[in-house]
Amino acid sequence: MSKLGFSGGIAKRFQATQITPLLALVGMLLGVFAVMVTPREEEPQINVTFANVFIPFPGASAKEVESLIASPAEQVLDEIDGIEHVYSTSMPGMAVLTVQYLVGEDRTDAIVRLYSKIMSNQDWLPAGAGVGTPIVKPKGIDDVPIVTVTLWAKNPDAGAFELGQVAHAIESELKRVPGTRDIYTIGAAEHVVAVELDPQALASHGMDPRDLRAALQAANVTRDNIGVVARDQELLVQAGVFLSHADEIEDLVVGVHEGKPVFLRDVAQVRRGPDLPASYVWTG
Repeated sequence: MSKLGFSGGIAKRFQATQITPLLALVGMLLGVFAVMVTPREEEPQINVTFANVFIPFPGASAKEVESLIASPAEQVLDEIDGIEHVYSTSMPGMAVLTVQYLVGEDRTDAIVRLYSKIMSNQDWLPAGAGVGTPIVKPKGIDDVPIVTVTLWAKNPDAGAFELGQVAHAIESELKRVPGTRDIYTIGAAEHVVAVELDPQALASHGMDPRDLRAALQAANVTRDNIGVVARDQELLVQAGVFLSHADEIEDLVVGVHEGKPVFLRDVAQVRRGPDLPASYVWTG
């Protein structure tokens, strides 16, 4: 007979002892108890907190945004307790930083620490360079897309603008579905009113593009709650109006030449339609 090892000896000893059934019963009862007291959820909630920080820097190139905004911001945000990763994306006029916390960090405390760190360390932003106020947008595990739908058309004449209009119509219907949260469209061409300048017409009227820009900015302004006192009564009126139609933009007076008003249509062509595409997608 071969000699039994350590585990074989223990098994042989418990094989003939009367306590073995009792130990088996106790183990089974402990297993049932563990199953009963262990919390169970159909969708377990996991604290995965992250946030996007947007820092506008109008007029700056991507390299300037990276060196003056993104890199210093990464060093500042990396000092926050509970931070796991800090990513940054630099683009012309904007820096986007993504801050990811360790799993299990309390969402409210994490966002408060992030906001306090940004507000108390704004001295690293270039003074007088026109850098805007940082915007913090908290995100969570529920903000990750779970369903993605791609729209395409058999008609070759239908482009991204037409598909975008269909997508926006579908958005309105999907938002009515109970349980839905964020629904948005990516890649659609935006609807814009483009002003194409005529250099010869500008020169003949003695104007330059800066005059048109100032005129458009001055016309597209509104002011609320302006008090006007008349006959012992105060009336609250709204001054100004936002431009909403291409016809309104064409009829704007942008200057005066030889005693006559110069309309925008005299020095530029106003086009209403999709914006110029920034990317293309091919399927085949």
